[in-house]
Amino acid sequence: MRHGGRILVDQLRAQDVSRVFSVPGESFLAVLDALFDSGIQNVVCRHEGGAAMMAEATGKMTGRPGIAFVTRGPGATNASSGVHVARQDSTPMILFVGQIARGHRDREAFQEVDFRAFFGPIAKWAAEIDQTERIPEYVNRAFHVAMSGRPGPVVLALPEDMLSERADVPVLAPTAQPLSRACDEDARLLLEKLAHAERPLLVAGGVGWNGESCAMLRGFADRQGLPVVTPFRRQDLMDNRSGNYIGDLGAGMNPALARRLRNSDCLLVLGARLGDIMTGGYELVDPAAPDKSILHVHPDPDLPGSVYRTDLCVTARAPEMVARLVRFPKVGDWTEWVRSGRGEYEAWSRPRETPGSVKLEEVVRWLSDTLPEDAIVTNGAGNYAAFVHRYFVYKRYGTQLAPTSGAMGTGFPAAVAAALRHPDRLVVCFAGDGCFQMTLNEMSTARQYGVAPIVLVCNNGRYGTIRMHQERAYPGRTSGTDLENPDFAALARAYGGHGETVENGAEFPAAFERARMSGRLSLVELRLDPRTLSTSTDLDGS
Repeated sequence: MRHGGRILVDQLRAQDVSRVFSVPGESFLAVLDALFDSGIQNVVCRHEGGAAMMAEATGKMTGRPGIAFVTRGPGATNASSGVHVARQDSTPMILFVGQIARGHRDREAFQEVDFRAFFGPIAKWAAEIDQTERIPEYVNRAFHVAMSGRPGPVVLALPEDMLSERADVPVLAPTAQPLSRACDEDARLLLEKLAHAERPLLVAGGVGWNGESCAMLRGFADRQGLPVVTPFRRQDLMDNRSGNYIGDLGAGMNPALARRLRNSDCLLVLGARLGDIMTGGYELVDPAAPDKSILHVHPDPDLPGSVYRTDLCVTARAPEMVARLVRFPKVGDWTEWVRSGRGEYEAWSRPRETPGSVKLEEVVRWLSDTLPEDAIVTNGAGNYAAFVHRYFVYKRYGTQLAPTSGAMGTGFPAAVAAALRHPDRLVVCFAGDGCFQMTLNEMSTARQYGVAPIVLVCNNGRYGTIRMHQERAYPGRTSGTDLENPDFAALARAYGGHGETVENGAEFPAAFERARMSGRLSLVELRLDPRTLSTSTDLDGS
């Protein structure tokens, strides 16, 4: 006989889980008891949002569900931001939530929330385990749902009395994942339709990729002579140095690429979701009249055609389809189309000078030229991130870790998770002054577990993205966007890390090297000129 907490943790071990992220709560004491001698590392975080974001980042890196445990009520609502990131980013993740005792339901008991109703709209599946003997069934299903089709987050609520009860049930072996449906005939049909295009774009995104499949993607693009674009924050799927890579369809995309997307006559979409960021608010590709053929490969049969009509839809994981496509001979000649697209990308990648002594474009290009090719670069959300997207050259798969949902505060928890997962690799986090202050308390988590990401705080004293939109819509009427900030370098030192402030760009390389050599959690604050609004716009209108 095992108590419910032990049954659940034994199921996690059966799923090869080696690390979970948590903020402890009395509602799941039985789980904490079982974790004590389980061999599973319990990374204790400082905020449930940080725990959920670390779990989400782990799911991105591994392709298997990242695991987080939080308590009921405010613990769960705090964690909901990470669940939303996982949903929009198609990341496998499982959030376990301690819940009130079953006999206290519907009385507005202490911290009572109906988690099925609360998480239903943003999770792939939300459920509550009411019977201790059914824990193995629910956990197995959670892993299956999180990874099958279009991956996503699962939320399981755990009533505290259910966890403390005992049952005699066996450990359940993991459910086999569905086999890929990719076949040569589907590949032949895709290429047959592609052959009629004059201005095609290959859009490679989604999940399930690894170094080998990304190498095959490049081989397929090389053989066919196709221009490749990536979605928002998926730039590491294609070596940006390749002559076939022409940019990313992200926020603040290259205007020339936006025109190219509008003027294309065929989109071969491999694994990506055609959303508003990729399509410029659905204006570059109009759902009512797309004016181009769309060939869509995606593991979820319900997603292609849900917004845009498709000319051919193949239900398969993109990497498996690429493995088929790469075997076929060349079907068209798009040499000039690729050459001009590459030229536009290279022109866009040349730094445009911004005001001030510290120029973020120069910092990003220096890091792009200097960091090891396997360094992991993370970021949250804000205009500072646009400098990374525009000027950093991604060279390998698995080096970009950022939320396509545009959630602020995610970059630093992701960096902590990456440093835990890959202690042998350099991890660099870009964070805005507003973005970083949402989760900077996780510096304590980083120090506790001995990981040493380097954080670059891009401090312009404001919520820069909102100020940019404010100036466009209501010029000169500043409201709610200015920030009074702490001494970030001193704060890092207070957490036991290494901290420096850079006020002259020439000082940055030496400051970064000192941070790297410290072997500790490090922070370099970059004092930016507040006139800089974006990579293309300054406050003075230039």
